[in-house]
Amino acid sequence: MKNCWSLVIGLMLIMLLAMASAGPSARQCKTERGLALGACKSVMYGRQPSSSCCKRIRVSHVECICPVLTPSVVALIDINSFVKLIGGCGRRFPHNFKCGGLTIP
Repeated sequence: MKNCWSLVIGLMLIMLLAMASAGPSARQCKTERGLALGACKSVMYGRQPSSSCCKRIRVSHVECICPVLTPSVVALIDINSFVKLIGGCGRRFPHNFKCGGLTIP
């Protein structure tokens, strides 16, 4: 009986680790994008990012944000300002990082 419980606990731990390492769900991504848009709305009007905006930039999952960056959206973005904004908030990307239709130099 003791071995059975050990097996059950072991399987539960494996399932928890698998769930933790999996990317965010579609619902979580939608929530993340909404939070980021709300926190960083002032940046669209030329203001400096707030502390809540910078937090969103640092903690948001790339796999949630990149699919939204289509070529038509990227055409509206000044890439140099975008890179400065991200870097100023403490997030770093590797050189030539591709995110949706955007390549960060």
